[in-house]
Amino acid sequence: MSSPRATARLQLHAGFTLDQARDQVPYYAALGVSHLYLSPITQAREGSTHGYDVVDHTVVSPHLGGISALRRLAETARTHGLGLIIDIVPNHMAAHPSNAWWWDVLANGAASVHARWFDIDWHAQDPALRGKVLLPILGQPYGQALESGDLRLVFDTSAARYAVAAGGTHLPVAEGSFAADALPDATLAAHAPDDAAGRARLHELLEAQHYRLAWWRCAPDQINWRRFFEISELVGVRVEEEEVFDAVHALVLRLYGAGLIDGVRVDHIDGLAQPGAYARRLRTALRDAGAHRQAQGLSVEPYIVVEKILAAGEPLPASWQVQGTTGYDFMDQVSAVLHLPDAQAPFEALWQELAHDDRPVEEQWLAARDRMLRRHFVAERRTLTRLLAEIARSDRATRDWTEAAIGRALYLLLRHFPRYRSYAGEHGRSPSDQQACDVALQAALAESAGDPAQQDLLRQIDQWLSGGAPASKATNGQRAQAETQARLRAQAVQRFEQLTPPLAAKSLEDTLFYRYAPLLSRNEVGSEPTHFALSVADFHEACTTRVSHHPQAMLATATHDHKRGEDVRARLAVLTEDPEHWVRWAHDWVADAGAATRVHPADRYQLAQTLVGAWPDGLSPDDAEGVQAWRERLEQWWMKSLREAKERTSWTDPDADYEAACTALLEALAPGAPLAPLMQRAAALSARLTPAGRINSLAQTLLRLTTPGVPDLYQGTDLWDYSLVDPDNRRPVDFDARAALLARPAQAGAAPAAGDWEDGSVKQRVIRAALASRQDWPALYAQGDYTPLTATGPGADHVIAFLRAHGGRWMLVAVPRGCATRLAAPDDAATKQGLADTRIGLPADLAGLSWTDALSGDAAAARIAAHDGQDQLTLADLWGRLPVALLHGA
Repeated sequence: MSSPRATARLQLHAGFTLDQARDQVPYYAALGVSHLYLSPITQAREGSTHGYDVVDHTVVSPHLGGISALRRLAETARTHGLGLIIDIVPNHMAAHPSNAWWWDVLANGAASVHARWFDIDWHAQDPALRGKVLLPILGQPYGQALESGDLRLVFDTSAARYAVAAGGTHLPVAEGSFAADALPDATLAAHAPDDAAGRARLHELLEAQHYRLAWWRCAPDQINWRRFFEISELVGVRVEEEEVFDAVHALVLRLYGAGLIDGVRVDHIDGLAQPGAYARRLRTALRDAGAHRQAQGLSVEPYIVVEKILAAGEPLPASWQVQGTTGYDFMDQVSAVLHLPDAQAPFEALWQELAHDDRPVEEQWLAARDRMLRRHFVAERRTLTRLLAEIARSDRATRDWTEAAIGRALYLLLRHFPRYRSYAGEHGRSPSDQQACDVALQAALAESAGDPAQQDLLRQIDQWLSGGAPASKATNGQRAQAETQARLRAQAVQRFEQLTPPLAAKSLEDTLFYRYAPLLSRNEVGSEPTHFALSVADFHEACTTRVSHHPQAMLATATHDHKRGEDVRARLAVLTEDPEHWVRWAHDWVADAGAATRVHPADRYQLAQTLVGAWPDGLSPDDAEGVQAWRERLEQWWMKSLREAKERTSWTDPDADYEAACTALLEALAPGAPLAPLMQRAAALSARLTPAGRINSLAQTLLRLTTPGVPDLYQGTDLWDYSLVDPDNRRPVDFDARAALLARPAQAGAAPAAGDWEDGSVKQRVIRAALASRQDWPALYAQGDYTPLTATGPGADHVIAFLRAHGGRWMLVAVPRGCATRLAAPDDAATKQGLADTRIGLPADLAGLSWTDALSGDAAAARIAAHDGQDQLTLADLWGRLPVALLHGA
C-alpha cells in the first residue's frame, strides 16, 4: 500500500477496543479513507483513557484486545483496501510501578540496567537526591504522611516480597536496605507507624531506598528527572541511546515488517534530545524492518508524521526525512483565513473592557511565561543554570560569571524565546534557528538596557547555546579543557532545547489561551494570539510552500487535543462578519449575567462565547433534560478552563467559593431559573449563526480535503462537531447513525434538503465526494501542483479558489470566505446579484476542457462562459447547489 490518501483518527481505550475499531472498517471504507490512524496501542496504565501513559512498549495492550485483535483489524482493513497508522510515544512513559523498567530503577537505583533509559540526574546538586529519584507522589508533606500512617511497609504475598505503600500505590524495597525478621508479621509490626519507634524505623528504611518520597508540591522545585511537560506521572525516556531506541521500537518494527501497519505518528517529537537524528534513525529502522513488505504488495517506505507545533514562518527541517507534521499548522491556517481581519480591533476592545486589562497581548504572553518559569519549571531552570555555570568555570575568561548572574540572564532568554525550540547541532544553528535565537537575545538585551555586564553575559550564554564545538586548543591541557567545554555545552544545549517546548506549550496553550479570549475560535493548538486572521494570499502561500516541501503532511481540523470542535470554530468565525452586533449583544449578555454573581466578567464572556459557539444542534433552551446534559458538559469545560487560566482558581490551589459561584451561574441559566432568559438569548443567537457557520464548516472541510497534504478525519467529525476540550472531544461516537446516513440514497444533482443540513449529512456527502475524487485521481492529489486563482467583481475578496493539475487532469476548488451570513440568506437580491457578477478566470491553456461537478456528478461545461476574452465561472454557477465547489477537468 502506498502513502495514505486520507486518514481517520480513532481513539482507543477499554471502551473502544481494536475489535470495535474493526467493526467500523466497512463504514470508513465506504466513506473513502485509505488508512485508520490509531491512538497509542501499547500497554498503558490501568484505566488509561488515551494511551499516552505507556507502561510497556513491547506489547499491544491487552485492554485493547492484544496482538490478536490488532491482526484481526489489520486483516479486515486490508480486505477493504485500508491500511493502519499508529501513534507512538517515544518521549515518555508512565512513572508508575506497573512500568517494569521504572520499577527496576526504583528497586536498584543507579545500578539498574534501566538507570540510563530514563532521563534522570543521578548527580543532583541536592545531596539528599544524589543517587536517588524524587517521587513527589504524597498528598501531604512527608512528615505528616509518616505521622498519619499514609506510609507503611507491606508484604506482597503473591510476589513474596516487601513493598512500601505510599501515594495510593506500592513501591519496591531495595535489597539489603533493612534487616527483615524471618516472619513478615514481625517485620511489619516493627515498622508500623503507630508509635514513635515504629515511625523511626520506617523512616530509616525509607531513607535507605533509591527514591525519595515527597509531597507533590515539591516537584517544581526539586524534580531531578525530565517529565512530559510538568506532569510528574510521566517520565522522559532517553531514546537517543541506541539500546533504548531498540527496546522502545521493537514492537513497532515487528508490526511494520509484518505488514500490519504502514506508518507512524510520532508524539511530542520536540521533547526528544535530538529530534532530527531520531526521525532519520526511525525511517531507516522501519525501512530495514520492512524489506520484505514488497512481496506482500506493500510499500517499503514508511509514512512518518510528527506532532510538532510550527511558529508562523517556521519551516519543518527537511533533514528530518518525515512526510510532515500532524496538521496543527494547517488547522490554524484554515481557521484564520475564515476570520475577517477588520473584526480584530472591536473584539480586542470588548475584551479589554470586560477583562479590565488593557495590556498588549504580548505582555500577557510574557506574564504567562513568567509564571511557568517561576513556579512550574524551577528545577529544570536550576539544572540548566548549573550546567552553564560549570561551562563558565571551565574557562578562565568566563570563570567570574556567578551562577546567580547566569540564572538571571538565562531567565530572560527563556522568557523571550519565540517558538517551541531550536535544533542546534555539532555544526551550529540553522538560519531559521539563528533567527529565533536572535529574537530572544535582542529582547533580552533590550530588557537589560543599562546593565552592560548582563548584556555581555547574555551574548556569552547565547554563544554557549549555539551548538558546534569550542575552538580547538594547542596543548594537551587546553585540549582537555576544550573537550570538557564541548561536553558541557552539548548537555546545556540539550537541556535548553528540551525546556523551551514545555515552557511554550504550558504558557500559551494551557495558560494564555484560557486567560485571553477576544474570540475563542482563535485560541487553538497551533495558533498564536497575535494572529487573529489570515489573508487569502497568505493562505495560498502556505499551500504552495507545503506542496513544494511536504506534500504528504497531514491536514487536520480536529484532534484529540483541540480546544473546540471544528464546527464550533466555524460558527464563531461568523461573528467576524458583523462584529458590531456581537459587541452589543455580548456586552449586554455579560452585564445581565453579572447582576447577582461574583463571577468575573471575563469568565462570563468566555461562557457566552461557548454557549453560542457550541450550542448543540436541535437543543431547545426549554428542554430541561437536554439543557441539564448540556450544563454538565459546560461545567466540565468551565472548571478546566478556569483552573488552566490560573487567575481566580487553579489545579494546585482551587478556590472552592469562586468555582461554586460559577456553578451557581450555570444553574441559574436552567429552564425556569432566574437567568433562563439569558440561556434563551444565547440559543437564539446560536440558531441565527448556525446556517452561516455550517457554510464555513463546509469551506474548511473541502479545503482540508483538496489542498496539498493528506486529510485527517478525527472520529465523529464526518457530521457536525460541536465538542469542547478533552475529555468532551473524546466522547463515544454514534457510528451506527453515521453508517445509516451514508447508506441513505441521495438524489443525483439535487441541492441538499433542509434535513441534510440539520443532521450533518451534507457535510458527510461533501467528504465522501471529495474522498472519491482523491481515490479516482490519486496522482493529482499526491503530486499535483497548486495554482491560486483570483476573482473579479463585488465578491472578489470573499472567495478562496485554486487549481491543481497533474498528468493532463485538473481540479478546481472554490469556497466562500467572510460572506457566509449572506450566502445563508439565498433570497437576498443583492447577494444573488453579487454572486452572478463575481467571476473566476481560468488560464488560457484550460480552454476546451470538459468539466464535471465532483460533488454532484453533473457536467459543468454549461457554467463556463467567455468574458472579456477569457473562460470564466461565476460564483452563482459554482455555488448553485452547494456553497462550495469541486470541479474535475480533463
